Amino acid sequence: MPSAYIPIMIFLVIATLFPVVTLLAAKLVRPDAPFKEKLMPYECGIDPGSDSRGRYTIRFYIVAILFVIFDVETIFLFPWAVQFKVLGLFGLVEMGIFLAILIVGYIWIYKKGALEWV
Repeated sequence: MPSAYIPIMIFLVIATLFPVVTLLAAKLVRPDAPFKEKLMPYECGIDPGSDSRGRYTIRFYIVAILFVIFDVETIFLFPWAVQFKVLGLFGLVEMGIFLAILIVGYIWIYKKGALEWV
């Protein structure tokens, strides 16, 4: 029974050694000459104007989440468009209801002020 696990062990050893050996070979071959301009952010040689670890307002995250929600919901339009002829009038009415709910949600969010940046 343990002999059945030998191919799995060989695979695990190869899967572990391949990235390690590749990284070590790259370390030996690549040039290593850091200097001040190269170590600066983006390697552009320009001093950064401010700290990049600034805080974002909660509105940024709200807009991002709303974008993802509406974007994912609009993905449901693709299968409907592909099967439009098969679904017929029932599919058209159902998609109209879906889009109406989506538009009502968008209007509600707009009226709540979630899309305003100020």
